[in-house]
Amino acid sequence: MPNIDANGISLHYEARGHPERPPIVLVMGLGVQMILWPEPFCEMLVDRGFYVVRFDNRDAGLSTQLDWLGTPNIPLQYLRYMMGLSVKAPYSLDDMAMDTSALIGALGLPRVHLVGASMGGMIAQNLAASLPSRVASLTSIMSTTGRRSLPKASWRTMRAILSRPAKPKDVQAAVERMMYLLNTISSQTYRPDQARLRALCEQHVARRNNPPGGARQIAAIAASDDRTKIVRQIKVPTLVLHGDQDELIPYPAGLETARAIREGGGEARAVIVEGMGHDLPEPLWPRLADEIAQHCQAADDASAKKEA
Repeated sequence: MPNIDANGISLHYEARGHPERPPIVLVMGLGVQMILWPEPFCEMLVDRGFYVVRFDNRDAGLSTQLDWLGTPNIPLQYLRYMMGLSVKAPYSLDDMAMDTSALIGALGLPRVHLVGASMGGMIAQNLAASLPSRVASLTSIMSTTGRRSLPKASWRTMRAILSRPAKPKDVQAAVERMMYLLNTISSQTYRPDQARLRALCEQHVARRNNPPGGARQIAAIAASDDRTKIVRQIKVPTLVLHGDQDELIPYPAGLETARAIREGGGEARAVIVEGMGHDLPEPLWPRLADEIAQHCQAADDASAKKEA
């Protein structure tokens, strides 16, 4: 799995499938790496006829760690956010969207089907709004516009998110904290297999354990605040997928995302997935892959019809 220079940094990525097939680019969320897009799920998308790219965002995994930008004081910045005050961040979600755009360009891809989860959904939304020439369709999973009046995360999930990170060299503590976090935000109907979850967390920590990188990403989200005006600018065909058991970003945020796009004159459809939390439960992989594949194919068909 190679690295590629994009937007002044190095992004680690993996591609699978035939490069002549329609490309899907998967954008992952806060503080986690591309391996949170499960390999079998990626293969399901390949089997449905797509060329699939997943990558580590800046400050995640094997991509560039921007440690020279310092570590934000997250409790202080979170307090400022909750008080409606401005939040300072070393970089923005727009910067991360430009990373994704640069990756697409560096790989020589045509317009891609952009699929983003959580913070990755925010990044994908920003890119679809600002550079629609890069985006054939958007799938926004368990994400949000950031509108302040939306239902908030449950206290137990915020306690997990804001829990003290393990020290970079304390591998076991880092694994245990990640397991605690993922168990907290996961579906209550489809509970994670604990042995597989531990193996995933161990792989994640072995690839990179850099808590300051996650702190910089949190600051970028908080600094973005309400992005409704940006989301209203999205004109590419959009699918919103959201779990009804999501306690981190409750599902009304997904409905609001689709509503904002339609309000701006765009095309958006929201699907609330029963039993899904803030995760991608294995029993739901076939359904999620079908939803994404059908949406991407419909967007390609509509585009071809316009060009005919």
